[in-house]
Amino acid sequence: MNNPSATRVLVIGYVWPEPRSSAAGGHMMQILESFLTQGWEITFGSPAAIGEHKADLGALGIRECAIELNNSSFDEFIRELAPDIVLFDRFMMEEQFGWRVEKQCPDALRVLETSDLQSLRDARQQRLKDYLKDHPAADDFGPLFAPALDAEFQLMADTDLAKREIAAIYRCDISLMISDVEIQLLTEHFKVPAALLHWCPLMVAPATEAFVPYEDRAHFLSIGNFRHAPNWDTVLWMKNGIWPLIRQRLPGAQLHIYGAYTPPKATALHNPAQGFHVMNWAEDALQVMSGARICLAPLRFGAGIKGKLADGMLCGTPSITTPIGAEGMTDEQPWPGLIAQSATALADAAVALYQDRQAWTEAQEHGRLLLAQRYSASLHGPALVERLQHCRDELAQHRRNNFTGSMLRHHLHKSTQYMAQWIEAKNRTR
Repeated sequence: MNNPSATRVLVIGYVWPEPRSSAAGGHMMQILESFLTQGWEITFGSPAAIGEHKADLGALGIRECAIELNNSSFDEFIRELAPDIVLFDRFMMEEQFGWRVEKQCPDALRVLETSDLQSLRDARQQRLKDYLKDHPAADDFGPLFAPALDAEFQLMADTDLAKREIAAIYRCDISLMISDVEIQLLTEHFKVPAALLHWCPLMVAPATEAFVPYEDRAHFLSIGNFRHAPNWDTVLWMKNGIWPLIRQRLPGAQLHIYGAYTPPKATALHNPAQGFHVMNWAEDALQVMSGARICLAPLRFGAGIKGKLADGMLCGTPSITTPIGAEGMTDEQPWPGLIAQSATALADAAVALYQDRQAWTEAQEHGRLLLAQRYSASLHGPALVERLQHCRDELAQHRRNNFTGSMLRHHLHKSTQYMAQWIEAKNRTR
């Protein structure tokens, strides 16, 4: 931190980034790399415990600082740092620290990294639970994947989580949205001004090495952090509904399931006799993805866009997924694999693509083109920096135009401030 003219950025992380454990961690690292290319000075702080797969931010020249919830020590810390930009990783961090940032550094640009709309994901999870309650032997989940955005709005609108999350979006100057479908939902149905949102999808560089060919690959792969509820639901659906159908057609096939923080309930599903292998964490996700012939990602609920499917494209591994899995990932481009809505159709698609070399090779090429057209780091990184700089230049007028956000900050920050100060005072008396 020795260049007084460099833009200073403080990132307040919900967790310490783990790019090899989750797509959210990977996306955060892509954002940080976009800032580093500009010569910006970055400090990353989090109140979370350090996970076992945490990225080495210090090696990138990023300062790391532990911060505390409900503690005025943060006020002195941020006042001394005097950041030009503060990025909140998830809306819960804006709720906790937003009022302190505004009080100590009122001119700092406040940015929210949403990762995905948690309120949308949770509403879809509840819809799945209700559907399974009414249809315990369901095979086809098409009714869950069909709703228009207005139906999603109706599902979310009365929930406390949506009110909290969208209020945080209003209170920030810019919110980074990984899915353009979620931008459409927010602008058209929640009436969030487009000026408060910026599309910032996964940002990747194109593959420079030749893909592992069809003949040198074998088996199916599924990957994802087990702490993420959609991933655990996917594992259960594969175990009980989809994988037995695939094994009937391909008796020698194997499914390798990788994921960080594997719980005992997942390892209990490991059954080599059924070709169902729970492999725990993959130190190099791209390496294991490159050796698989098919990536299985039959998600029944979720939000945002899926890092595992982007990794599949990056490795030339076609994927079998649902409309939820593919949501927000294409824009008229062909899907690099197949999309289906029922266990039977997903199994049929997986078997067909696994055995058809020509169709598999075409799907691989579709993935290469989709990454280049939609997820280029050389395009989205500079676009993000340009948007933030423009917002900083027009900050006073930008905030004037967002009266709703100003009003929400006034009321919520007062109540949050008093609650935090009460908790801090209570902690001192212990």
